[in-house]
Amino acid sequence: MPRSGAEARRRLRQAALELYRERGFDQTTAAEIATRAGVNERTFFRHFPDKREVLFDGEADLRAGLMRAVIEAPERLEPFEVLLCAFRKSARNLEESRPFSEPRWKIIAVTPALRERELAKHAWLTEAVAEALRQRGAGAGLADLAARTGWAAYQHAVQAWIDDPSKSLDAHLIRAFDNLHALSATVLSGQKREREVSS
Repeated sequence: MPRSGAEARRRLRQAALELYRERGFDQTTAAEIATRAGVNERTFFRHFPDKREVLFDGEADLRAGLMRAVIEAPERLEPFEVLLCAFRKSARNLEESRPFSEPRWKIIAVTPALRERELAKHAWLTEAVAEALRQRGAGAGLADLAARTGWAAYQHAVQAWIDDPSKSLDAHLIRAFDNLHALSATVLSGQKREREVSS
């Protein structure tokens, strides 16, 4: 029996991950997770409201950390630079937790109920990033657009890192934001040419 709440929580997360991989999410119960973790079912529900949330543990901390990283980024930075700075900080934790994160992503990918929950998480985090940009003084429309676009680039980098772990997540992030910048420059260059032709 784990002696601390933190240890029980860690064991519940690990047990859930193992069982979801072995049996599938839908075929696993909270009671079975508790048994595998060496605790009773009441302990499970003291830590998690349902069996989905085991895979989303730490969400509030992630949100708070992202907002803090955005707000505390150097003042001279433009919104996309702010987001890259914040996401690079967040990526360090993700890289450290890869042994848990990678199988977690695979379980979510094949489970519709978890994909829906993951999308809700992404929307919540995107809004948090937009709010942090607004607190830095960005207009509401710009903050929302930057947050949505930046979050998409972040998710693209994470997927690239899963597919190609030979490069760090940090390297994939930098490349994603470089590509985003290049796409923006291409659009602006095209608009400039159109104006020159029409004038």
